[in-house]
Amino acid sequence: MTDQKLIGVDLGGTTTKFAITTTDGEIQQRWSIDTNVLDDGAHIVPDIIDSINEHLALYQMQPADFAGIGMGSPGSVDIQAGTVTGAYNLNWKTSQNVKADIEAGTHMPLTIDNDANVAALGERWRGAGENEPDVVFVTLGTGVGGGVIADGHLLHGVGGSAGEIGHVCVDPHGYLCTCGNHGCLETVASATGVVRVAREMAEEYSGNSSIKKTLDDGDEISSKIVFDAAKNGDPLAIKVVDRVSYFLGLALANVANTMNPRYVVIGGGVSAAGEFLRSQVEKYFKQYAFNNVRNTTEIRLATLGNGAGVLGAARLALK
Repeated sequence: MTDQKLIGVDLGGTTTKFAITTTDGEIQQRWSIDTNVLDDGAHIVPDIIDSINEHLALYQMQPADFAGIGMGSPGSVDIQAGTVTGAYNLNWKTSQNVKADIEAGTHMPLTIDNDANVAALGERWRGAGENEPDVVFVTLGTGVGGGVIADGHLLHGVGGSAGEIGHVCVDPHGYLCTCGNHGCLETVASATGVVRVAREMAEEYSGNSSIKKTLDDGDEISSKIVFDAAKNGDPLAIKVVDRVSYFLGLALANVANTMNPRYVVIGGGVSAAGEFLRSQVEKYFKQYAFNNVRNTTEIRLATLGNGAGVLGAARLALK
């Protein structure tokens, strides 16, 4: 078993990434294909099967050489049935029998989970989580996702919604979220949330600011533009980052007060702001965390980047 390999598949709306790894998480081969979402996503699973089989032939390997395939997918994943529903960015409008189809097409066992959970597993296994048994991962991208590992186990909850950190309420009177509630963390700490906060604060700001000037001129901004401006001393951008960090620190303190993980790891596109963001989030985290949590839980930046998904998927195949 120990000399068998693992296959990790990170299914995204634009690209599907693959990796062949050892059981210790060392990546030996990696490749990617475009995700074809045409025809209600009917090509996605066949393309994955074909790509795996083609690469096994290319590397002169057999299904018996592998312990299995792990896969992360958008949408709601039934990990027992191996089905995916609600993956709208894949054009999957009905339930997809991903596990059964891929197992039939590759002759290898498949384990599948939600992509945010899988990224958490990867970051915990080979990234900033240092394989600690208790790690919380939050990813700041277009939305805010997360995953919780407790005592070495990825938590799913009774309905599969454990780790929905993006929907922790940080402002009951805040912005309307896509989930229907108001004031979810996602509305203020995602890439789009940062821009939303900047737009609102710019309307009330009367001083000099490159961010305000850009918005007043009718031009677009991004979360990266906001963070870069803050690093360069723009007074409005500094206030925006402070507000976003406040909401993030508050939410993560509440999560940590519940779970007391060794590490809370921040990943995703917004985390590219790096230590500038981490240190400010940590300030508010320490303000709102329970004393013992404050002294034992550490806020860290993710280290794997786009590799977290395929590594976490490969780790799933070990189960």
